[in-house]
Amino acid sequence: MTWKAAITVLALGQVAVEQLSGPVSRRYSLSESTEEIFFELDNVSYLSNVQHPKAVYPDSWVSKDQLSWTPLTALSFNTTRVKDDDIKKTIQNYLDQDDVFNLAYLEVVLVQAAAGGTIEEQAIGYLQSLNVSTLMVPSKVTVPSSTSMNVVYITLDAQSQPVEGPFVAVAKQNAIHLCPVWRLYSDQYSVFLQGSYDSGDGRGTHRAVGLENTRFFEQPLIPVPSRVYSWKDPRPLAGARVGVKDLFDVKGLQTTGGSKAWTYITPIANATAPAIQRIIDLGGHVVGKQKLAQFASAADPWLWQDEHYPFNPRGDGWLTCSASSSGGGCSIAAYDWLDFAIGTDTGSSMRLPAAVAGVYGQRPSQGMMSLDLALPVSHPSDTTGVFSRDPKKWARFAKAWYTTTMQQSSNLTGLPSYDVPDSNQFPSRLVYLSDFGPQNQAATAPIWESFISNLTQAFNMTVQTINLTAIAQSVSEPSVPTMLEDKTMKTIWTWDQWSIIGKPLLRTWASLFDGRFPPLDPTHRGQWQGFLTNPVTEDEFQQALETRAKAVTWFENSILYSTNNSCSESVLVYDIGPGGFPSYREDALNKLPNTTYVYRKPAGAAILGATICPIFGCADYTIPIGEVPYKSAVTLKTEIMPVTMNMVVKRGCDFVLFNMIEKLADEGLLRSVKTGKNLF
Repeated sequence: MTWKAAITVLALGQVAVEQLSGPVSRRYSLSESTEEIFFELDNVSYLSNVQHPKAVYPDSWVSKDQLSWTPLTALSFNTTRVKDDDIKKTIQNYLDQDDVFNLAYLEVVLVQAAAGGTIEEQAIGYLQSLNVSTLMVPSKVTVPSSTSMNVVYITLDAQSQPVEGPFVAVAKQNAIHLCPVWRLYSDQYSVFLQGSYDSGDGRGTHRAVGLENTRFFEQPLIPVPSRVYSWKDPRPLAGARVGVKDLFDVKGLQTTGGSKAWTYITPIANATAPAIQRIIDLGGHVVGKQKLAQFASAADPWLWQDEHYPFNPRGDGWLTCSASSSGGGCSIAAYDWLDFAIGTDTGSSMRLPAAVAGVYGQRPSQGMMSLDLALPVSHPSDTTGVFSRDPKKWARFAKAWYTTTMQQSSNLTGLPSYDVPDSNQFPSRLVYLSDFGPQNQAATAPIWESFISNLTQAFNMTVQTINLTAIAQSVSEPSVPTMLEDKTMKTIWTWDQWSIIGKPLLRTWASLFDGRFPPLDPTHRGQWQGFLTNPVTEDEFQQALETRAKAVTWFENSILYSTNNSCSESVLVYDIGPGGFPSYREDALNKLPNTTYVYRKPAGAAILGATICPIFGCADYTIPIGEVPYKSAVTLKTEIMPVTMNMVVKRGCDFVLFNMIEKLADEGLLRSVKTGKNLF
């Protein structure tokens, strides 16, 4: 057999197999290493890992010293007679459902059929009409002798499973190696730090993609695997493409925390964080590390120095992505080829990005998921959640991901343990928090009123309006008003990070650079320079935790509590986002009329609405419910921005809230959102 030195090239997109007839142009470009092949098919970039193939077929005719490769499509049929319609339908399914496969992979076709099966003559003729140059078949499959194609018979191991989808076939070391491929997407919205993929070494090691798109500001290239690879995988997250906030360790990748100084002093991760490993074990694929405010701070966009701030695709393209999990939130609003993104929420870092990007995202109950091997802000306040465009996929992902065996201990959270019932014990009351309503009432009121009306009818709930600030400030339990003061939560939010990251970083940097303070973004520079002379003490931290635990007890007895009929008697609703006014990535624009800052405390409120669940440990979910127009200070045109609502239930009632969300989606009250400028 001789491998072709050229590749069939066709335009990608919505193409039907019937549209291909006659010869097509043939060209390719590639860059090879001993481990990877980077190549292009019709100006679409691909990567193949040739060190760890998916399948190997030993054959003596392949020279030990020969190294050549070609695109290949693997087809599998559970039949003894493969017909042309079988092949046609399968290829069309690949085209319709997989953004990695394209007709250029039909240079060589592997057809797998039941042992002793036959490929019918019409099927051979159909493959020839697609300009297939070489047909590969198992040795026990019969091919009509009249075929003019080059036919290669391969030897299958008795235990080998059929492979399907696009591959690169590499001839080397007396064998044919079928190597998986990844399509490389350019990160035009600057939400990723780097692309990555599982190397396939059997040890869970990931590799960073060492290429960028240099045509436009050095955008990283993000590898996504073929959808076809996961079609027969029964695991609940099979094939899910997932971006991960760069606080989490992933084996083989650098964890930067958004800091060049931290990157300089820390090695590449040699293990994967349990929360991320669970996603991988459930079938998900980590496709890259995503940007974050340095060490997950609440830094505004104009305070980012070590990284270039991500872009929000919504509206005029100049809106904020918020802060800490900004890369994850805006990535889901930006890219159809990305399914989910994992972020963390300490003070607001999942929910605010979800609000400004108009996607689904949540802060789960405190302690829902292990954060081992993730850089901490505050063990008692850190949580991890998932961004999604689709409410039902969001619920399915989360309910598969969160498990009681991976909950954090009370020693870390400072709060009692809890059960997580997966039930339909829905709240009987909707409580609107009047002190945390949308700022632009004129624009958002019709959307909010309509959604609340539909929500309460769907679950037969009564409606009540309360001012949480007024209630909390008037209670006799002194811990509650104390928790509304800035000092207590700031103590909780700073002790762990200062002890685990700040002090070691400053000490190591000083030892390496003649006593110098490390280069940091303004938020941490000012805070940690202050801690050198006036640090938070462990006694202050422990006292803050005790105060908080008492406040949580009050909250779970008085505001969000369980009954015999519901896990959380009430669901609280409020607005965490800009509330119908644009909030920009540029400071000066937020000083214009009819704009806002996302961290603005409402008049009369003691805290931000975002701080309710960091204080009281509850579950807080951001959901997109509509859009409103605004006059852009950037484009000078009328643009559209998201409107979201936050739904809050008692700690431990996360799955109940997800069941509510699924029901709302079934009834058409919640919808999938699109990528790009508009949600719907």
